[in-house]
This record gives sequence, structure tokens and C-alpha cells, in this order.
Amino acid sequence: MAQLRQDYKDFVDRDTEVIAVGPDSQKAFVDYWEENDIPFIGLADPDNEVAKLYDQEVNLLKFGRIPSQMLIDKQGIVRYAHYSNSMSDIPDNVDMLNLIDEING
Repeated sequence: MAQLRQDYKDFVDRDTEVIAVGPDSQKAFVDYWEENDIPFIGLADPDNEVAKLYDQEVNLLKFGRIPSQMLIDKQGIVRYAHYSNSMSDIPDNVDMLNLIDEING
């Protein structure tokens, strides 16, 4: 989350919105967003409905959801999807920003 918050302006400058979807309750999201001054949208998905739509893995042995990052264009087409193997397997912002530039070419 801190990584995305740090470079949020770079995403906005590319006309890109960041949305974090997670398994926590709406109250937990609101509390975390307020406590940490998160500038982008947080979407509570405690029943994994959104996760299922995008084939995000839910694995209780790995403490819940496995992270994924996606770039979805304004027509709703998934242009890039990365399904991580762990919390340490997340593309960095520079890679994502470069992909956005390439897609917007």
C-alpha cells in the first residue's frame, strides 16, 4: 500500500486510477485508509466476489488472498494481469507505470 501511495501522483498523471481490493470489512478499510491517509480507492470484498470475477487466488494456507495487480482500460478490458506467488512477488510501480505508458502509447 505504501508503494502505491508513494507514487500515486505518477498514476494520476497518466490518467490511471488505483483501486485496492481486499478481503477486509468496509469498516476495516475505512479505518485503515483514514489512519494511513491513503489517497486512492479501497474496495472491501469480504465475500471474495470481486476476487472471483478476476480469478484472484484465495488460499487459507497462505493467509488469505494472494496478491494480484491488473491494468484495466476504460472499456473494462484487462490489459495486464499479474498473479503473485507471495507478498514479495508484486511488480514495482516503475514496471506498472511503464506498462501504462506502453498501453497508452
